[in-house]
Amino acid sequence: MKLLLAEDDRDVSKAVMTLLTKNHYAVDTVFNGRDALDYLTSGDYDVAILDIMMPVMDGLEVVRAVRKAGKKLPVMMLTAMGEVDDRITGLDAGADDYLAKPFAGGELLARVRALLRRTETFTPDVKSYGDISLNRNNFQLSCKENHVNLGNKGFQMMEMFILSPRTIISAEQLMEHIWGWDSDAEINVVWVNISFLRKQLAKIGSKAEIRVVRGAGYTLGGFDD
Repeated sequence: MKLLLAEDDRDVSKAVMTLLTKNHYAVDTVFNGRDALDYLTSGDYDVAILDIMMPVMDGLEVVRAVRKAGKKLPVMMLTAMGEVDDRITGLDAGADDYLAKPFAGGELLARVRALLRRTETFTPDVKSYGDISLNRNNFQLSCKENHVNLGNKGFQMMEMFILSPRTIISAEQLMEHIWGWDSDAEINVVWVNISFLRKQLAKIGSKAEIRVVRGAGYTLGGFDD
């Protein structure tokens, strides 16, 4: 799952991003409303977390523009303002939830999970394909009685494949979704992680295969194809 975090306080942004990435979410971070709007209208995100008080454009302007552009992704307003009228204004602007600072990390994660459950594309915490399953609660990839724990990037990559089996996913799509637009990582990290996941699938005895489609990308198959 990919999130956009727009928060101009860089210390808060770093803390929230660390919390989210440790829980195996892919996160892009921006520090003003204009960048947030550009990312949301041109990218593919599952949830947006927007601070209200941001430079260039505030969070309310961003969510209004996002809704006007036809984007239906869930939006959480993250702000120091906790008055009832402020919450009403944010919800009326098109936000789906509102969390006032300071907040507990566990509550933020619970609210993100709740927002994901509301979406039309909601997927359960345990996703399956063929003889494998991927569990977001413990970050395990399993086949029958065998399982391995996946790290952050490996989990996100496997999640993309298992949500779209037999679909060709390009290296560029994997880079954008998992490492983000602003990453300094080289494209070869995709192959490194593909190689790692293949070894993990073999380790747990799965028939699933991550295959190379020459000149196009990668696809998860191995069952009835």
